[in-house]
Amino acid sequence: MSHPLADFYRGKRVLVTGHTGFEGGWAVAWLKVLGAQVCGYSLPPATRPNFFDATILDRGMTSIFGDIRDRNSLANTFTELQPEIVIHCAGQTSPKSSLREPVDAFSTIVMGTVHILEEARLTPSVRAVVLVSSGSCDGHEAQSLRDTDGDGGRDLRRASLASAELARSAFNKSYFQKSGTSVATAQTANAIGGGDWREGRIVPDLVRGITSGKAVAVSTEKDCELKIWHVLEPVRACLLLAMNLFECGQESVGVWDFAPSDQGRVSPSQLAEKFVKLWNGDASAVRKNSSKPSLALKSSPNETHKELGWSPVLSPDEALAWTVEWYRGFCSDPSSTLRTTENQLEEYMRLSA
Repeated sequence: MSHPLADFYRGKRVLVTGHTGFEGGWAVAWLKVLGAQVCGYSLPPATRPNFFDATILDRGMTSIFGDIRDRNSLANTFTELQPEIVIHCAGQTSPKSSLREPVDAFSTIVMGTVHILEEARLTPSVRAVVLVSSGSCDGHEAQSLRDTDGDGGRDLRRASLASAELARSAFNKSYFQKSGTSVATAQTANAIGGGDWREGRIVPDLVRGITSGKAVAVSTEKDCELKIWHVLEPVRACLLLAMNLFECGQESVGVWDFAPSDQGRVSPSQLAEKFVKLWNGDASAVRKNSSKPSLALKSSPNETHKELGWSPVLSPDEALAWTVEWYRGFCSDPSSTLRTTENQLEEYMRLSA
């Protein structure tokens, strides 16, 4: 299928960190379809099941299990691959994990980012680096944090993201402005889609509840409204941004904020009921309560980036239907998962061409 991204990425050497995760896995799956020479660098999958194994993702690519905090291992990967484009999806921690293991969170997010930037600086082949952040990471945010504000885990995560963004800005001013390498941060809202099995996410919890026959508790709080969008939306944004950095250089550096539109706001309980209805499951799989869960889909308003030719393609209902289709296929016939993934990628490419 002819697609603007295919014309650009065909034959490009692309390094994706966090390829065993959810967003990174979908990015690799798409890059393979586009004909890129893909290398993934990540820790082994953190859950069972997972997108990496379900889609046999390591076929047709180079897959390396390593820690982004291990600079020697990362340096060897850069040296061997000589990437032209780097998409850094690794090191995204949840507020709960940040609160539980703050040292690991800071070392992964901050020093992991610094290691990526340093290896990009030392590798002349690198033309574009996209640092993917699923949350606010504006450097100015660090100045607004107060001891009495907000949730501890969220503040720890925000502080680490702000530190990583300050590192990107400093590296750009110190090294990249006069080099052939351009770096940008892509802030993306959390998304839904097939293959996410992380704890505390409403969709994976619903899948587990439906398949096990156990009720899933969801919040009825009005201030927990969610915006639904499919994971391919932020992945496409990152691929377009990397292409723009490669072609336009320093004109595209900085922080780019990608998020779903205000269309289709739903409460967690409404999302759960829609999900179960699409699945044709038993509505008893949804149990409403007034507690606030760890949400995967909450985001802030955002402008469409016309200069990238980017805006969300799928409606919220379509995003939910595609997600249900993926999980239902996996649960009924795991061997069909790769085909489902490829079909969704092909359809999304047709819609976004």
